[in-house]
Amino acid sequence: RARRAEWALKRWQTAAPPRYRHADATHPAVAAWADRVAADPETAGSLLLTGTTGTGKTHQAYGALRRIAAAGPRTYEIRAITAADMYGLLRPKGSDRGAEEELRRLARVPLLVLDDLGSAKASEWTEEVTYRLINERYNACRPTIYTSNLPATAPGQQPDLASVLGERIVSRLSEDTTVIAMTGHDRRRRAA
Repeated sequence: RARRAEWALKRWQTAAPPRYRHADATHPAVAAWADRVAADPETAGSLLLTGTTGTGKTHQAYGALRRIAAAGPRTYEIRAITAADMYGLLRPKGSDRGAEEELRRLARVPLLVLDDLGSAKASEWTEEVTYRLINERYNACRPTIYTSNLPATAPGQQPDLASVLGERIVSRLSEDTTVIAMTGHDRRRRAA
């Protein structure tokens, strides 16, 4: 297990952007979710971190990936992408591999981070692409970390993920996703 952890942490270091290479899952619920993924990825469900800009959602997401790596999983294959970059990749001519192949790759990677979900301009196309990805991962019980500035649902308030991405997506997320609302001030502005 120690060798697997060393190998996984090296993979994590190469996959994580320099800004997040020292990220830790300091939020207790994020750490608990990461521990569940390390123990059994198929039953852990997914993680949705919501909150306003700069509250540490992406930092916690990379911290969770690091914690999973440190546990020494049997396999450790990850992919992290922003929603905007994903939509760019999946547009016609967005990738040499083709949109369908890229969508398949995102759907099949064992552990995915989809950052800034709901930040792109909503359209039928973005809703459909997002649904296809989330549905495929949901059906295959593949853990996914989502971050969003929008709450999953906010009755009487707009926007929320349900109004931007559709009820089908939020329904899938609500079944087995740990939702954590990150609060506080914008850490980036405080650091400036």
